[in-house]
Amino acid sequence: MSGFLDWPAPIAMAHRGFSREGLENSRVAFAAAVELGYRYVETDVHATADGVLVAFHDTTLDRVSDGSGAINALPWSVVRQARIGGTQPVPTLDELFETWPDVRVNIDCKASTAIGPLAATIEKHRAHDRVCVAAFSDSRRRAVLARLSRPVVTSAGQSVIAGAKLLRWTPLRRRPFGDVNILQIPEQHGRLRILTPSLLARAHAAGVKVHVWTVNDADAMHRLLDEGVDGILTDRADLLKQVLQDRGQWA
Repeated sequence: MSGFLDWPAPIAMAHRGFSREGLENSRVAFAAAVELGYRYVETDVHATADGVLVAFHDTTLDRVSDGSGAINALPWSVVRQARIGGTQPVPTLDELFETWPDVRVNIDCKASTAIGPLAATIEKHRAHDRVCVAAFSDSRRRAVLARLSRPVVTSAGQSVIAGAKLLRWTPLRRRPFGDVNILQIPEQHGRLRILTPSLLARAHAAGVKVHVWTVNDADAMHRLLDEGVDGILTDRADLLKQVLQDRGQWA
């Protein structure tokens, strides 16, 4: 099984890299996280119309770049001209793997068109031991896993998380979290409390780690770590590093 979770302390993960200037999912954001000492980054992937896999969150280029249009409808020759924040090119997942070969990457597969390219990219770089495959859709996540030659760490999608919240564990339900290694969840969604002591305990009893996103407040970071979560995803990589250093938990 993958070494993605082989880490001696709570996992600190830089959500879309680290940029106070809004340059999310850019090379400079990932470089800033690595420079801080992060060995885990989170990113999202979409495929262009001609199958190039890019590290980008949104379905379209419009919100964070000077480009426009749906990524899956545009060729790479057009997407590569867009600039995040008007200055930074859109990176490919190939670039992340090649530029930072020691960094572990949590990858959210955002669209069905990215399934094949994501599996092919993991295979190309033999990155099985350094990735976690995630997706909002469990069927999409499983479709990526089915195309891989080796197992990888994987994080639950919506249906598994909903099932884990609604179903009470019994001795007959030996795998209440299905095929996943990690629950990556928000602490709360609207008025609904997602992370509860019961869910955390049941996950740990099943050997499943719990990571919480996206936590950008130091007090909340301390509280969640006190509760026993296994990892935190944050936009404030600088703040989380300081919290873990103060606790003697920065690896």
